[in-house]
Amino acid sequence: METRTHISVQNLSVYLDGLRILRDVSIDIPDRKITVIIGPSGCGKTTLLKSLNRLLDPLDGVRVQGRVLVDGVDIYDPRTEVTEVRKKMGLLSQRPQALPMSIYDNVAYGPRIHNHISKKNLDEIVEHHLRLAGLWEEVKDRLGEPASRLSLGQQQRLCLARGLAVGPEIILGDEPTSALDPQSSQNVERRLIELKQEYTVIVVTHILRQAKRIADYIVFLYLGELVEHGPAAEVFANPRDPRTRAYLTGEIS
Repeated sequence: METRTHISVQNLSVYLDGLRILRDVSIDIPDRKITVIIGPSGCGKTTLLKSLNRLLDPLDGVRVQGRVLVDGVDIYDPRTEVTEVRKKMGLLSQRPQALPMSIYDNVAYGPRIHNHISKKNLDEIVEHHLRLAGLWEEVKDRLGEPASRLSLGQQQRLCLARGLAVGPEIILGDEPTSALDPQSSQNVERRLIELKQEYTVIVVTHILRQAKRIADYIVFLYLGELVEHGPAAEVFANPRDPRTRAYLTGEIS
């Protein structure tokens, strides 16, 4: 069965203070798969991820060329509403950024802003998304407590629940487990694998073992260039480019 393209990146170049960070990247991101972006530090992984929800708007010396189509709409077209673009995407950062409020209010925050919702419906939304994030059973009796009392791993899953509660289509993860212990990392990985049934998931990681565990599709960047991309099983088993092979075997890092 043919996989639908959810995001199409076309001849994307990104410049920071005149230095080109990404070089003519073109790639189609499949719908309802986990796409993992790999490559050495400083190769442009996070820059590519941020370009997908316009966190790289032309400010502070940033210049973007090319197109990024989400559901066929060019998000860099001046007529495109940035707020609508970002509502389609939930973002998990390297370190969890729980809001300074209760566990309940962290999840309820987005739905309260965007919709007029009854208390009963809001309770259902909070429970549903905490369950999606695999956190409900751990916090259901302490929803009124400050989110800051949760462990880092729990806070990251809380941020996932908060992002899902506003109804995105796409989940972006910028090394979302880098600050977590192994068990918490496994919890987040497990949730992402489950969530790809309903969402397009794009993750940046520097951990090859993690990429091999969760990826359906691989994007390999090197020095700002898209070197290779394709189904994860094919890229890992039979990389076409010698630079990919060298990275996978540890010759370059």
